[in-house]
Amino acid sequence: MRRTYLRRLLLSGTAVMLAASSSALPGWTRSLFDSKPLKQDQFAILARAVGRDGWKLLVLEQIKARPLCWKDQADGLVEPSLNSFDFTGICSRYLDSNGYSLRTAGEDTKKSVRLRLRQGRNGLELHALDPNRNTAVVVATARQARRNKNAFVKLKLEPGWQLERRAYQGRTLSHVYFANSDSLNQLIAKASKRPSPSVRMSTVAGLPRAPRPPSSYAGKGPIPLEVIPFRP
Repeated sequence: MRRTYLRRLLLSGTAVMLAASSSALPGWTRSLFDSKPLKQDQFAILARAVGRDGWKLLVLEQIKARPLCWKDQADGLVEPSLNSFDFTGICSRYLDSNGYSLRTAGEDTKKSVRLRLRQGRNGLELHALDPNRNTAVVVATARQARRNKNAFVKLKLEPGWQLERRAYQGRTLSHVYFANSDSLNQLIAKASKRPSPSVRMSTVAGLPRAPRPPSSYAGKGPIPLEVIPFRP
């Protein structure tokens, strides 16, 4: 009995040590999961207008070929057609951080790094934001940001990004990753070197042109000025 008690005590102590080490080393827990590639054309990354100026990220998956879970409209927006039928077993929706997250360099990123939609002059951008960093990493973009409560804006992943499926010990799970083979530090370093949109626009605009003289001016003598009569 004494040996059994000591064995149990040692096993419980080992379990406590493993739990403590896993909490102290977040990278160890993150490496529990693996990921598997997905067919990108079976997914749609969408932005839904919320309130006056907010946006909500939504990922749709087409599991079966028919009926369609979403339809592209002529105006560039996307119709969520899955709302018109029972989409059980046909479509999947990923609505928040429980359904999707970030994965970089083969590891899950820490929970403090969040995905956020930001609207700018050039449309919508999906950012990966680290609260301890000033630089945001652009994950996906959309050229337009039209707000329509009955339609969504479709985003396109930036080069290097793809959707992957979370896996555990070879078994696939329902969770979806926004994945990149580079580490988060590498992505932030690249993003910090890119010029801001305002810098890009000023570079393209070039120097201002000199004002043109009036068409009646022949190039000699004083410049004739148009007299505008005063009217009270």
